[in-house]
Amino acid sequence: HVLRHSLATNLVRSGASLDEIGDLLRHRSRATTMIYAKLDTDGLRSIAQPWPIAEAAR
Repeated sequence: HVLRHSLATNLVRSGASLDEIGDLLRHRSRATTMIYAKLDTDGLRSIAQPWPIAEAAR
């Protein structure tokens, strides 16, 4: 199962949709695929742009 989790997570990072990953892993439910395909929140934080609150207040 570790391999399946790693595969799903790497596919998410590569831009695959949950439906594509679910089909590959032969899941019946999207909820099951979401368990396997973990988002890389640290990676998302590193590329996220700060919200322009200071600019909007001016």
